[in-house]
Amino acid sequence: MKNVFLADFGGKNDGVFDNTDAFSRAFAALAQNGGGTLTVGAGSWRTGAITLLSNTTLVLEEGAELSFIPEPERYTPVYTRWEGVECYAMHPLIYADSQKNVTITGKGTVNGNGAIWWKLRAQKRASQTAPKEPYELTLAQLNPDYKNQPGGGGGREIQFLRPCFIECINCENVTVEGITVKDSPFWTIHPLYSKNVLLKHLQVENPKDAPNTDGIDIDSCEDVQVVGCSVSVGDDGICIKSGSGADGIRVNKPTRNVEIRDCTVHSAHGGIVIGSETAAPISHIVAENCNLSGTDRGIRIKSRRGRGGDIFDIQLKNLTMADTLCPIAINMYYKCGEKDPTNPLFSLEKLPVTAETPHIHDITVSGIQATSCKASAGFIVGLPESPITGLTVSDCCIRTDEESPESPMNSDMFFGLPEVRVKSFRVRNTPDARFENVRIIGPKEAFIYE
Repeated sequence: MKNVFLADFGGKNDGVFDNTDAFSRAFAALAQNGGGTLTVGAGSWRTGAITLLSNTTLVLEEGAELSFIPEPERYTPVYTRWEGVECYAMHPLIYADSQKNVTITGKGTVNGNGAIWWKLRAQKRASQTAPKEPYELTLAQLNPDYKNQPGGGGGREIQFLRPCFIECINCENVTVEGITVKDSPFWTIHPLYSKNVLLKHLQVENPKDAPNTDGIDIDSCEDVQVVGCSVSVGDDGICIKSGSGADGIRVNKPTRNVEIRDCTVHSAHGGIVIGSETAAPISHIVAENCNLSGTDRGIRIKSRRGRGGDIFDIQLKNLTMADTLCPIAINMYYKCGEKDPTNPLFSLEKLPVTAETPHIHDITVSGIQATSCKASAGFIVGLPESPITGLTVSDCCIRTDEESPESPMNSDMFFGLPEVRVKSFRVRNTPDARFENVRIIGPKEAFIYE
């Protein structure tokens, strides 16, 4: 295996020179020799998209920063999954497709310069209702059915399909370790259809108001470990997904065997999250020994009619959180991406069970220590036709902030549910839930059963 430096291929660390071709030449040279290591030294290395190849390691030394050029036309389309639906979208900033034995490591930083992307998104939302720019029109041609594809709020209707930061698709044996990843244009770290993935000791940093900048999205993957990571982002923190609706059911690639431990998540919509893209089964998930303080919801499982999927064998244990809206939210009336609260998706009546009806069962939550919960002590709501079953919550202590002006209706994002005005633990369509040694401190009534 060969060891090379980016400077050997004409790379410059002055923050001005475009290193895109230098990266391409370096990885091509390694591939010709059966693989090896590309080391990037200290300095600011400006670049466009980077494509990783099998049996290669990218080392970012301390003081090194890859600064990605925020010009949408540079990130030409690739076929991927974007917000749960297979389609063409912009090329991720760092990308591997159908590769094996790929590693990114070191103490350096990768900077997505997301502020320009976020500003563009805001301007387009205010002024566009359809594709306009050449890169949007290209994606619209490649995705002829885009108007009928569901989305989660990212902007599919104008085909401004921002790139993920780091994405590996159909890969095996992937490690990302030690680096800092900041200011992503869209989702930050996105393993997709991949196996044997290790994400370890990462710093993931996006501003709290940066749109759709999930920290880690594990999407239809198997055998994944997330260990000792710190995540602070503008959407969900560490999230598990498996496709959305009819398209995700068609693909039918489950997510299973995921371990999340010794992580810190804060300034996120959810800490440890499952959904809302739940079309294929999600199972054998363990999250333990994490601090989720400062997240809006510490534990968050979200889906709705039309999303599909079977979520089961989930163990969430020994998690600490403070200053959340709601420490535990399991929500089958999730509203994001839908604008009409009268849509039958949110009916309180029992509807027919279809392939797009989600199912949640056999969930264990234990050892939760939560303080200063501003909206409520908990929120667990199933569907009339698909109640949540096999739920056990044990050995938990939850303290609400009764002085907070936050409404219990802000416990999670939903349509269709009747109003409540107390910060109690709300339980609906969850007939056999077991609560063992669970202390709720604050509200006059600990639980509301509906």
